[in-house]
Amino acid sequence: MALRDIVVLGDPVLRTVAEEVREIDDSIRALAEDMMQTMMEAPGIGLAAPQVGVSLRLITLDLEEIHGPLVNPRIIRTSKEQESDLEACLSIPEVQGLVRRPSSIVVKGLDLDGRDAVIRAEGLVARCLQHEIDHLDGVVYLDRVSDPKVKVYYPVPDADGEGAVYESELVAVEEVRRRFEARYASKAPA
Repeated sequence: MALRDIVVLGDPVLRTVAEEVREIDDSIRALAEDMMQTMMEAPGIGLAAPQVGVSLRLITLDLEEIHGPLVNPRIIRTSKEQESDLEACLSIPEVQGLVRRPSSIVVKGLDLDGRDAVIRAEGLVARCLQHEIDHLDGVVYLDRVSDPKVKVYYPVPDADGEGAVYESELVAVEEVRRRFEARYASKAPA
């Protein structure tokens, strides 16, 4: 197992529709292990392969109700009822936005042994699955925010200089995208 770098908004892999996993072999199992370790170290509750620079339809989750990888997941049913809640993303650090999503879903995919896996989910699990499957389709949660502004958090040294606290400000979604794309462009290899 190895930790992988998490790519940030601006990297083209996050805007690419990921390819189906054709065969679950040792390389896919190793990728899933690396993703689990990376997600837990981050820490996060979900991670999609494009977030570690691999354009394959593979996600990992770490929630009480579901823990582990899911290969080629797809949403096969959504509820008419929807809920709004704040979302964040390891590929868009220190930003949160309000997103409205179906409150319950049914997802079908494969486990690492190639067996069918059907997940009926609601609440946070449903939200996390939708968020990660969006990554596989080249969509980030900023594309779905219901408010034109999101919260951006900044570390500020605390009064005694021993640590940091976070302050936030509301920033237009388009400005957040522009900042991340500019930051990526400045660090991308020529």
